[in-house]
Amino acid sequence: MSAPLLAATGLTKSFGPTAALRGASVAVDAGEVLAVMGPSGSGKSTLLHCLAGILPPDEGEIWFSGQRVNDLTEPRRSRLRRERFGFVFQFGQLVPELPVVDNIMLPALLSGGRISAARSSALALLDRLDLTGLGGRRPGELSGGEAQRVALARALITRPAVIFADEPTGSLDSVAGELVMDLLVDRAREQGASVVLVTHDARVAAFADRHVTVRDGRVSALAAA
Repeated sequence: MSAPLLAATGLTKSFGPTAALRGASVAVDAGEVLAVMGPSGSGKSTLLHCLAGILPPDEGEIWFSGQRVNDLTEPRRSRLRRERFGFVFQFGQLVPELPVVDNIMLPALLSGGRISAARSSALALLDRLDLTGLGGRRPGELSGGEAQRVALARALITRPAVIFADEPTGSLDSVAGELVMDLLVDRAREQGASVVLVTHDARVAAFADRHVTVRDGRVSALAAA
């Protein structure tokens, strides 16, 4: 069997006296959609942020495509996040001052892409996500579902190997949430990307190939989704 694309073993992470992770281990295969479930405060988001190289763990190992992520310097982790990872968060976290098309282009430009190529890719993604004609609007002029689709386009523009999604439907109604999840999974599979999806909603987890449950900072269950 081939090694997983992304794997973590024995992760611990504390914030002051509060232990968020207590020996968490998880692995994600190339092209797999993995749901990370658990109640609020269980350590789901901390696990995702460690896997993505945003937070360094206190102990443990994180491996991505044969390299140990938590041995990398912060500049190298930042480059990894820009070039190989994509991110979709609960509230989109779009830049409010920038029009939609520029929000989508941003990761490509930060990775050294040409403006013309980035704009062309951004407009193509808008078309694919049924957002044609909205490129000139500001995020404040979008509905919640539209903003999440823009965030998804931004996550996809660099064709990442892994997409990290932290409660991506948490601020949406059920109809908009299902649409966003359909698009997330479809586009990720189209690009061959893996997805690490943090959620407490079983309906969202149902879109995944597999799910793990985090409780009290530990991955305590593994089951087919």
